[in-house]
Amino acid sequence: MLFYWIILGAAAGFVGTRLLKIELGLAQTIALGVVGALLGGLMLRVLLAVLGVAAGFIGALLGVAALIYGYKYFIERKK
Repeated sequence: MLFYWIILGAAAGFVGTRLLKIELGLAQTIALGVVGALLGGLMLRVLLAVLGVAAGFIGALLGVAALIYGYKYFIERKK
């Protein structure tokens, strides 16, 4: 797993340094990429957790709205 992060970090560091036009050595580029990949992965997990809770709430609201609509359409219509 560590090897995976080193390869991913090296690639991310290389692309990042080229996009931002920064000249670093190979070890610095890999270190920058590995730390960036870990930080980005952590931030993405937190974001997905927050969005997951929000998505669950939105799903619950949609479910309630569907039940209310169904109740009004099928139950109240019969009265």
